[in-house]
Order: sequence, then C-alpha cells, then structure tokens
Amino acid sequence: MKLNTSESQNIEFKKFWRDEYLKWICAFANTDGGILYIGIDDDGTICGINDSHKLTEDIPNKIRNTMGLVCNAQLLSEDDKEYFKIEVEKYPFPVSYHGKYYKRSGSTLQELTGVELDKMILFVQGRTWDSVPVPGVLPDALENDAFRLFRKKASDSGRLDKESLEVTNETLVKNLHLTEGDYLNRAAVLAFHPDPENWITGAYIKIAYFENEADILYQDEVHGPLLLQVEKTMELIYSKYMKALISYDDIYRRETFFFPRAAFRELLLNAVIHKDYLSTTPVQIRIYKDKIRLWNDGSLPKEVPVESLFKEHISKPRNPNLANVFFKCGMIESWGRGFEKIAAYCKEENAKIPEIDLSLGGITVRCFASEKYQKLRNEYKEDFNGKNDPVNDPVNDPVNDPVKSIYELLKIRKNLTYTEIASHIGKSEATVKRYISRLKKDGFIERKGSDKSGYWIILK
Repeated sequence: MKLNTSESQNIEFKKFWRDEYLKWICAFANTDGGILYIGIDDDGTICGINDSHKLTEDIPNKIRNTMGLVCNAQLLSEDDKEYFKIEVEKYPFPVSYHGKYYKRSGSTLQELTGVELDKMILFVQGRTWDSVPVPGVLPDALENDAFRLFRKKASDSGRLDKESLEVTNETLVKNLHLTEGDYLNRAAVLAFHPDPENWITGAYIKIAYFENEADILYQDEVHGPLLLQVEKTMELIYSKYMKALISYDDIYRRETFFFPRAAFRELLLNAVIHKDYLSTTPVQIRIYKDKIRLWNDGSLPKEVPVESLFKEHISKPRNPNLANVFFKCGMIESWGRGFEKIAAYCKEENAKIPEIDLSLGGITVRCFASEKYQKLRNEYKEDFNGKNDPVNDPVNDPVNDPVKSIYELLKIRKNLTYTEIASHIGKSEATVKRYISRLKKDGFIERKGSDKSGYWIILK
C-alpha cells in the first residue's frame, strides 16, 4: 500500500532508520517544518520497520539529546506493517546538529555555511538583513545631500508632511525606523551614508558601454548613498550612455531614447532596493547600441513567479526597511505595482516590455529599442551615409546631437541666420558657426547668398 502523498519540501521518506537522518530533522526545523516518515519507500510504498519498540524510545531521545528539539513521533501501522511519522515544527531559532546547520531546498538537504548560514539565521529569527544594527556609525556621519534629496522628494510627493520633514537628521532616521537602540541599521547606512561600502561590500553600481559582448568602450562606477546613486546613474545613462535621437514636429524639437526613461528608472530602483546585499557583487548595467542589460544579485519571492511580474502581485521586498525609505520619499510604490508601471510606460512609447531572466545567478532584465527608435536610427544613418551611430562614445561620435539638431532644423527652415539657429538650439553663435563648418566640410549643407538674405541647401 502507498501513502496518499509524495516527497516534497516538507515531506521525506526513508525505508529504515539511520542516525544520519537527524540531519533531515534539523533541516525541517530550520526551514518550514515537515514530516519524516521511516519505513516508507521512495515511491511512497509502506515497507515497514523492524524493532519498532526500541525505535519508539531511541528516536525521540536522540532528537532531544543532539538538538534540544521535541518532536511528535508516532508509530503507525497499515496492513500489519509499522512505520514512523515524525512531525517537526519550524523553530524560532537556528538549530544545529553536531555543530552544523542544515535546511531544506525543495526535496533536498543542504548544509549551510557562510552567507547562506547568515541568511538562515536571520530567517529563523524573523529578521531581515537590512534591519541588523551597525555599530560605530553615528547620524552625524550621514550624507546631508542625501537627506536634502529625501526631504525634497518626500515633500513633492506628499508622502510626508512639512512637520515630519522639519526635524533633525537624527530624528528623521528614528522616525523612519532605521535605528535599533543607539545604533543605526543597515538600511540607514545604505540609504544615507556617503560610503556604505565601508560596511557593505558591493553597495554600488557599475555601468559600461559595450561595442559587442567582449569589448568595452567606456565605463563608470557610481558610489555613495543609494538615494544619490539612483539619481546619478539615471543622469549618466541618459546623457552619456544613451544618446537621444532628435526629430522635429514643425520647428519643435523631439528627443527619442531607445528605452523609456521612466520605465528604466523603475527597473533601476527595483535592482537597488531588492538586491541581495549579502553578495559582494554590485548592480551591473551593460549598454549596447540598441539594448540594455541590467543585473542584480538576488531572486524573486517564491510567491511571485516570473510570469506574474507584469500582472497584479503581492509586494514582498527583500529589504523592507530600505524599501520604506524609497517609498516615503515618493520614489517607489508599496503595492508591487512597479512592473505594471513599467509596462504602462512602455505602452505609452510603443516600446517592447523588458525580458526577465533568472538563469544567470541573479535577476537579469533586458530592455530593447522601440520600433520608433529603430526607424529614426535608420533615418539617421541614411542622412549621414552610415557615418553616425547615435549611441556611441561621445568622443568618437563624428556627428553629435547639436550638429544633428542643426541639420534637421535646416531641412525644415532653410532661410535661418546663424543668430536664429543659435536661439533655436540654445548655443552661442560662435558654437553654431563651428558646427555649421563641420556640416559644410562633410558635404551635408551649403550656403547660398549672404547671412541675412541667403538660404541653406541640403546636399545629402
């Protein structure tokens, strides 16, 4: 006869008793609890046990003497075959067996060491990593610029009122629940300290522009308080790394990036807030001509599979104290709506929804250029005989945005003077003349007549 159940995260079958199976009991206690059956084959068939009377005394005693646990061990029978059912509760403190710690992962047993052991200890204590206090860090050591940014955004978003914000930095971190006794916690250090890497290795962002999968053209690292890291990273990417394509609606200038800025900001915030900071690897952003790859060390909550991310789902931040800081200043929502907002931003600009990949040892998000961007990019290449790659190293880009802006403008209004062009693009007249000289030299335009009464001819 078979049991009406199968092996899983919380159930394990063993044909006969061995003392090494105390490891499985230890693992159940450190995870979510479970049941260990003795006298059951791997497929759930009841095969029975011998010497059940002796085991009835030995098993509970061994569990108690080696780990200090009290488990419910029942001797059951079916078709004259006896078997044990040992029920193990989840314990509120770390349990070790002979000085070693174990946990369940699916239907397997894992010994915990290093970072994994730290995670388990926090988990069984009901604590999160970012709530742990950091000795030796005083509120006076925190970054004033980070507090200024927090206060401005919190005020602008209406998440905190004027009275809540007009307090000292020390009072503010206490009100945000970023202290434990006299200590600041890890979330406070991450969000506000000028150098959180003194305590938390890998608490920064790496950005690189890749010509292909192997060759890096240039790169940057962004350090400091996480609140400021997000702002600096967005500015770097959308000014240095991801150059806008310029088009005109009549004389009105339009900028098109290959991925919506608001959508990428949500992705970046997710990576920073949900990163596993027990890992020493920073958030990494790879930028190519027409795609971005954003990676952070971590995993999705088991209640939120990948296919549910862009649908309604629960909010379960890995670092809830850190997430609360970003929520209170209006930078994120607290209802798990981040990916829904990303999908909405992409829909507004007819951009592709990012791809989520969990196969690279963390969470990878791939963002691709929209159809509108690809079309404009092809037009750019046609206009400049394939010379201009609009997403490129600013030093090596032969025709940068101001030059392109002038070219596009003169295609629409051919009788503009140098003064009028300077007014349109917000540059000095001397700068405009320098850009015009480049366009002339490369054979794109030509001037007919004087500066006041002449006109421009588009040659390409």
